[in-house]
Amino acid sequence: MLTGRNRPRRSCAAPRDPERTRKRLLQAAFREMHRSGFRSADLDAILAKAGVTKGALYYHFDNKEALGYAVVDEVIANNLHQKWVQPLRNAKNPLDVLIRIIQSESLKREDVQRGCPLLNLSQEMSGLDEGFRRRTAKVYRNWHDAMAEALREGQKRRVVRSDINANETATFLIAAWEGYVVLGKNSQDPRTMRSGQKRVSGHLESLRPARGGRRAPSRDWPSSF
Repeated sequence: MLTGRNRPRRSCAAPRDPERTRKRLLQAAFREMHRSGFRSADLDAILAKAGVTKGALYYHFDNKEALGYAVVDEVIANNLHQKWVQPLRNAKNPLDVLIRIIQSESLKREDVQRGCPLLNLSQEMSGLDEGFRRRTAKVYRNWHDAMAEALREGQKRRVVRSDINANETATFLIAAWEGYVVLGKNSQDPRTMRSGQKRVSGHLESLRPARGGRRAPSRDWPSSF
């Protein structure tokens, strides 16, 4: 577990608008962590981006780790919820929704180079800090569960193949997509992500029930899914 210096909050004067200040700190920390990673994130840079004092920082967070945990719980988790989980709720056809989400992913070079905030932080910190590992695992679990539940509902509506395992398929889809994100970040080439969009969308298409009693083609993805 990483350690940081604790600062007693009662020694710091409350900001004039505490809630707004806290949100600005979280957004600034998120951007800095996304750009540099947690360990290299500079507190002075975060303060400058947020436009607040160090006293305001320690009024809300005991140390850098507490700030990082809050970024996972409140920013990264919320962003993923808005992008992936919320659209799947009560979706008439989860495959259409998932394909739309995949196709909406930014192919701008700077976005490809930065990669996925959740994936970046999970890779960097899971082996070093149990607090980060638990938090990122929870976000991944919520992502998985929302996708699996949507696929099961799709099976009930007969818009998703009945022969697939929803839990395994959700795991596979996350692993496949995040794998392309890693490769895109490493290559710094948007064409990698464009290929990922095509391949993952193709697999989602193969999960539709076959017309005329024939199974849809697997498009070279593992048949067990």
